[in-house]
Amino acid sequence: MRTYLLVLLLFISYRLAAQEAELKADSVLAHSNINHADYQEIRGGLQNSFYHFSTSKTSRVAFVGGSITEMKGWKEKICKYLTERFPETTFEFIYAGIPSTGSTAGAFRLVNDVLSKGKIDLLFEEASVNDAGQSQTQDIRGMEGIVRRALEVNPMTDVVLMYFVDPKKMDYYNSGQIPPAVEAHNKVAEHYQLPSLNLAKEITDRINANEFTWDGDFKNLHPSPFGHELYFQSMCSWLENCWKAAGTPSEKKAHVIPSQMDPYSFVSGCYVDIRKAKLSNGWRIDKNWSPSDKLPTRKGFVDVPMLISSTPGAEIKFNFKGTAVGFSNVAGPDAGIIEYKIDNGDFKELDLFSKFSTRLYLNQFFVLEDELPAKRHQLIIRVSEKKNEKSKGNTCQIVNFLVNRGK
Repeated sequence: MRTYLLVLLLFISYRLAAQEAELKADSVLAHSNINHADYQEIRGGLQNSFYHFSTSKTSRVAFVGGSITEMKGWKEKICKYLTERFPETTFEFIYAGIPSTGSTAGAFRLVNDVLSKGKIDLLFEEASVNDAGQSQTQDIRGMEGIVRRALEVNPMTDVVLMYFVDPKKMDYYNSGQIPPAVEAHNKVAEHYQLPSLNLAKEITDRINANEFTWDGDFKNLHPSPFGHELYFQSMCSWLENCWKAAGTPSEKKAHVIPSQMDPYSFVSGCYVDIRKAKLSNGWRIDKNWSPSDKLPTRKGFVDVPMLISSTPGAEIKFNFKGTAVGFSNVAGPDAGIIEYKIDNGDFKELDLFSKFSTRLYLNQFFVLEDELPAKRHQLIIRVSEKKNEKSKGNTCQIVNFLVNRGK
């Protein structure tokens, strides 16, 4: 009975917070001189999804992104909106948000997490928050990998790009600059004629217009319920404007797939099973890994097979064919340093320990080389005797190898 009452109280609390957020957002937008449409690019639009939602009995919509996509908020509101907007259609929603992942991770996990589920009618993609800080070349290679792969698998798929807000993006806009990740992703959107929504700029402008505050209202890059409601209302306006521009389509039309922007984009990125590696003494595969301590983990990176070593000097060899190689791992309080080389190259070091490792078994995606000739290669990874001064050990825990097979 206590558990039932606690769940009931939490549900009631959540509903009250959601209702308060909706009322507050409605009030802000009703008195605003800022128009959602100023932050929307329709480009090639959403004709196919509109036609499919209007005429088909079933449709499939996917959401790919990081923690803001994974957390409960805007995407659940969009699902409810689509269900009510197209009541004759039964929707399947694929939730493929994973915290701490950007476009690079998205490109390598797209097949496993999304495209393997069946034909996608509408794909929401957001990665500009977690792509911040890496090179624009990497931003483009990851985002083009997602977009082009989705369109190659099904040219009828509508893909939409969204740019969420964070304090660094606000600083860029307030100094008259465009955030690098937004600029890179927008180049991909323009090249492939994809609709995009710049929520980072919209929220920045609304805060500058004193409609609300970051600290008191939006709260964080992980938005408050009020922030999620603002995202949702802007998205609804964007979807409706795209569908209005489509008119009343009589059929679906395949998207034109232009030339590839970067020959090394992760268009054929994929997971490769850890059992493909050749192990030496000191390495083992845990068929169903979970931590022995009580630190939190993340869905998809626990209770799964894990390739593990804590033995300095222990090596694995992984043979592959492609232009890029890397791996996904989890890094806890004992995360070590690895040394790796490809073919006859020199060994390089990579510290797996992160600023979050003392609090969480953090999922990470590392691309070790991304401009290799499209032929067969060998990756060697060995555990270093060195370790981060904050780490308790030398552990390397690999979940999947990452390979971009290239053309």
